[in-house]
Amino acid sequence: MKKVLKYGLGGLFVLILLGLLALRLFVHESAPEKIESADAEAKAQMMLSAINKAAWDTLPYISWTFAGRNDYIWDRVRNDAIVKSGDVIVHLDPDEVTGRAFLNDVELEGEEANKAVQAAWSNWCNDMFWLSAPYKIKDKGVELSIAKDADGKEGLLASYTSGGVTPGDSYLWFLDETGLPTGYKMWVGIIPLGGVYTSWEDWKTLEGGAKIATMHQGSVDALKIPITNLKAGDSWSDLGLEKSPINL
Repeated sequence: MKKVLKYGLGGLFVLILLGLLALRLFVHESAPEKIESADAEAKAQMMLSAINKAAWDTLPYISWTFAGRNDYIWDRVRNDAIVKSGDVIVHLDPDEVTGRAFLNDVELEGEEANKAVQAAWSNWCNDMFWLSAPYKIKDKGVELSIAKDADGKEGLLASYTSGGVTPGDSYLWFLDETGLPTGYKMWVGIIPLGGVYTSWEDWKTLEGGAKIATMHQGSVDALKIPITNLKAGDSWSDLGLEKSPINL
């Protein structure tokens, strides 16, 4: 009986492996080849103008929910945040990767606290990128170029050489005629398939004029990411708070 079970599981594993290999062969897209062009800088500037980066740079407070599971409050003046995932709340300094962690309002200590802070920082890097990636197009460590995907569609390729949890990731941005992003294809470490597409849509204009895409939908069903409970403003009251809730 054990041998039958062993062989059965082994066969199942082989089928899964073959399925993944087939998926990679038919869905995987190799990294796009860069095109000799001086247009990358101009396209980047057009994108930043379309989303109003000047307004984003002066926006002090913002809060949002990522994909219905992680809640954020971000003090952009001090660059401190609250990250809430389930019953765990972390008051986070993203720059230093330090903070205070609470489980059901009881502060954690030692290794439990450290694990909670590290998890919050990892979530922060991912979820904040999905909120604000277009604004990071000219961050330090980003290489810009013009490239075409496997279908010959041209876009602005942003390759991250440093920063975040997975440096080395690349994104091929597609823009409309005004420079507003409509979506991108990804070549990232956490996804085994190259060229996975997701949209940037349902753009909302925040107080002051900065724009945020509140829905991402892609060629993989799991990539349906809503940004909800979006609030922003010049004071904590614009977020429905009397004062800063962040206590580091």
